[in-house]
Amino acid sequence: MSDIVSGSATFPTQGALALERTRLAHDRTMMAWVRTATSLISFGFTIHKFFEYVHASGEGAPAHKQIGPREYAMLMIGMGVIILAVATYEHYRAMREFRKLSGKRVYSIATVPAALISILGFVALIAVWFQL
Repeated sequence: MSDIVSGSATFPTQGALALERTRLAHDRTMMAWVRTATSLISFGFTIHKFFEYVHASGEGAPAHKQIGPREYAMLMIGMGVIILAVATYEHYRAMREFRKLSGKRVYSIATVPAALISILGFVALIAVWFQL
């Protein structure tokens, strides 16, 4: 505290703060894509399980359409996984460009949940595909 009062504290420059805000904006954007992909994956899996339950209870009539609940669920889960893969690639590309501009080696923790949700998405897709 005495360093701040005496004026000997060092504060980041405006350029350093701008770079940090840009990096944090990229992380927030990545997390928004993770939330979107999670919603698609979980909604698709929920639709599959709901209609599986309705069909097993005998309350629902079997659908004879080209796109039934299972295909719709696989489509939603697949879209979630693909969107997350594209967003992760774009985030990686942006961080690589950011490293070139800043000259610093920065890491983004946002890729960890993206990887975990991708794995979860593949597991859900396999579960729906093989009717597990």
